[in-house]
Amino acid sequence: MKILTINKESYRKKSNLVMVGFIGCLAGLALLFGALLIALFGATPDIDSASTGNFHLNLIGVVLAVITSVILINKVKTHEYFTEIMYVWHIKKLHNLIYRKFAKIKAAAERNDVDALTILAFYYTTQKQVFDLDNNTLTITSVQKNLNELYEQASAVNLTINADNFTTTLIDKF
Repeated sequence: MKILTINKESYRKKSNLVMVGFIGCLAGLALLFGALLIALFGATPDIDSASTGNFHLNLIGVVLAVITSVILINKVKTHEYFTEIMYVWHIKKLHNLIYRKFAKIKAAAERNDVDALTILAFYYTTQKQVFDLDNNTLTITSVQKNLNELYEQASAVNLTINADNFTTTLIDKF
């Protein structure tokens, strides 16, 4: 898999804008659907301070808003504007897949398995990239240390590893 170079400022700007847009869309749609459902099917209270009993209609409005927002996101996520955001989302998804098998991969890497070393090279390289993009400076040094140790281990046994050689099929071996 090709590791992309991402402009941190552009990514942060787009990511923040998408989050605010999604939250705004979700809130607006929830209010709209809730108000429409109450107007169509809602009960009016007999006493001014009594509960209307329309909680279920508001809840249905929120569920409809979530469904509509997810459909909207699935329609627009392939737009060029979302390329960097979707790349980072995909990388984080791969991190999760690797982390689930991390113990087996790490054990194989200690035996100098080239596939395991390639997976770890990809994992640490992209983890460093994501930590940098998300301003996670506390753990980035430990990731760099792990990456350096990995390349030292590979060079000690005359292996050449490249994070760009990573494919998802390598994870399936573990």
